[in-house]
Amino acid sequence: MRVDVFTIFPELLEHYCEGSLLGRARRQGLLDLRVHDLRAGAGDPRRSVDDTPFGGGAGMVLGVAPIFAAVEAVEPPRPLYLLGPGGRRLDQHLVEELLATGDSPAGGFSLLCGRYEGVDQRVADHLVDGELSVGDYVLGGGELPALVVIEAVARLVPGVMGNDASALDESFSSGLLEYPQYTRPAVFRGWAVPEVLLSGDHGRIARWRRATALRRTLEARPDLVEAAGGLGDDDRRLLEEGSDEPSPSPGAGSP
Repeated sequence: MRVDVFTIFPELLEHYCEGSLLGRARRQGLLDLRVHDLRAGAGDPRRSVDDTPFGGGAGMVLGVAPIFAAVEAVEPPRPLYLLGPGGRRLDQHLVEELLATGDSPAGGFSLLCGRYEGVDQRVADHLVDGELSVGDYVLGGGELPALVVIEAVARLVPGVMGNDASALDESFSSGLLEYPQYTRPAVFRGWAVPEVLLSGDHGRIARWRRATALRRTLEARPDLVEAAGGLGDDDRRLLEEGSDEPSPSPGAGSP
């Protein structure tokens, strides 16, 4: 899976992407992540990439010429996405679409990180293939959103997580929040792990996990259930019958 990123702060992305899952994926050749400095496209000795906006106003704008030059020198895999507030909102479905670009002739996708007051509109109009957004809030630039996109996609690349089943059994993968997870000890300060998880009965465990995931999603993110068209008949019956164990109460304090 190849991902190219264009930014004026390449060291920020490189530092993060050398650690944890991303770093291991790069070393194993599972993730071909290439970070490019937009200043390489600057045509002056100071390597300037920004200028004042036409029409006046506060702040600076990333210029069109350096961005075009940097991208055209690399010819990165397409699609190339500008990270900005007007783009399509990132969700798990979009993450899976980006993952699928790894099977395309280009073999991946690319990201362009904005900065300052924004990017010259001609970049959005004539260079990129679309825009991506990670949410309705303001950040200093596109580097953090780029990391969000990269990590969300990379962890779905076969082999990156070690156990590929992990990526299929998490929040949003099935349209639901994930069921609660527990590990040793079985009892901590009087709080016990649900008995069903200790039973060894994989059928009971699967039903409990599905039921608790459904309840958790209905309570915390009912919009996810609504977006999926509501509950199916099997899930309704599962909730009506009740699970083998009650779901843990969120936010419980000390005994």
